[in-house]
Amino acid sequence: QVQFVESGGGLVQPGGSLRLSCAASGFIFSGYAMTWYRQAPGKQRELVARIFSTRSTNYADSVKGRFTISRDNAKKTVYLQMNSLKPEDTAVYYCNKHPATGDWGQGTQVTVSS
Repeated sequence: QVQFVESGGGLVQPGGSLRLSCAASGFIFSGYAMTWYRQAPGKQRELVARIFSTRSTNYADSVKGRFTISRDNAKKTVYLQMNSLKPEDTAVYYCNKHPATGDWGQGTQVTVSS
């Protein structure tokens, strides 16, 4: 079955960096776009970044210039490099393929606080 395992979150000070990873299984990874989402407390899940099979990318305006999405098809893994983190980036981060399935992982918590 389709599975996603996110990792790499943690507590970081404003201005710091984190690199998230998402290991995927159960589908032909190289054939799908992959998306990072996040959900802050009391808010709806939102799209953060997407990378297509061609490696072209899209970003939410709020993270452009700070976050970079990448993928390793051999490892069936998608990454999110997050720099210049802000308190408003605090959320649980999830990945999914595009179009998204109902098979969400547990997510990884990112907390940006001094």
